Amino acid sequence: MNIIKATTRYEEWLGSHLRVVEPDLQLKHKAMAKSSFYFLRATFYRWLQVWEEVCADLRQVPRLLSVGDLHVENFGTWRDTDGRLIWGVNDFDETCVYPYTMDVVRLATSALMAAREERLTMKAKESVDAILEGYQEALQEGGRPFVLEEEHSWLRAIAVSKLRDPVAFWQKMDRLPVVRGEVPESAREALEHLLPEQGIPYRLAHRVAGMGSLGRERFVAIADWKGGRVAREAKALLPSAMHWLDPSRAPGEILYGAILHRAVRCPDPYVQLRGHWIVRRLSPHCSRIELDELESARGELRLLEAMGRETANIHGGTEEKRRAILKDLRKRKGSWLVSAAQAMADKVEKDWKVWRERR
Repeated sequence: MNIIKATTRYEEWLGSHLRVVEPDLQLKHKAMAKSSFYFLRATFYRWLQVWEEVCADLRQVPRLLSVGDLHVENFGTWRDTDGRLIWGVNDFDETCVYPYTMDVVRLATSALMAAREERLTMKAKESVDAILEGYQEALQEGGRPFVLEEEHSWLRAIAVSKLRDPVAFWQKMDRLPVVRGEVPESAREALEHLLPEQGIPYRLAHRVAGMGSLGRERFVAIADWKGGRVAREAKALLPSAMHWLDPSRAPGEILYGAILHRAVRCPDPYVQLRGHWIVRRLSPHCSRIELDELESARGELRLLEAMGRETANIHGGTEEKRRAILKDLRKRKGSWLVSAAQAMADKVEKDWKVWRERR
């Protein structure tokens, strides 16, 4: 099955589970043709097929709840229950039980592909070594959330400097188009449940965001409340693409909440699963760190190492799994991760070229 057929079949499956927003799906197709890095982010369903072929030797390892669609732009900031600024993985749409190597290889592959498009300046081996070093060291230490207060001042400086200006942020929210047409009652209930007070009047808007989730419904409730603005987003979810690939190997349930509960993490109290909607607060303090705005290779090195550590925070939530992964890692010699990431990057780029030529 090639990338064209895989995409057609996956989107048919998508449409059988939820209501597809066709203009957003067409936007996704165009973005996939522009950049191999965007293509990687948008095609996790294809990654699963390619992984089976290219990384067969990395499949017989400890399996656990994993991110699945992990990449270097799947990290951001939020506020925990004590108001502290936290950094970590911020999207778990494709969570399922995978070999632990899936997340590690995909994160490394995304770093290599970002470097090939000059989004990162580091060499392949440096990037991958930084990720693996952070991952292994964090597992050995038992994991620790990234609280950007007294510690991690370098990461706090990067995050704070990129936090969106409140004026610009709310201007952007105001430009979101009002929803025209039917809105599922379950989406309204999910949004209203997360608003700070019952009965607040709000404007319901449509938001286009992400890559892999383009085509799914996203609704944003925007309201004035006690002298300021608030916004809540509801995004449609469905089981991981692994359920599409092979239902016998993946449950038909959404595991977003399960992985948040199990990870070593300071949770965002405004991220909640309500039926098949994931609901979250949108604010200027929820922000991604963009790779192309890093100021030096040293900043890249530290950030990639931190990404490896955060991946370990996700994987090392139970002592049994943490020890099993460390045992497997000790058996691996040489540049196994570099080799796997390069092989996957080459395969993804080959698919991207086919997609680009067919568009």
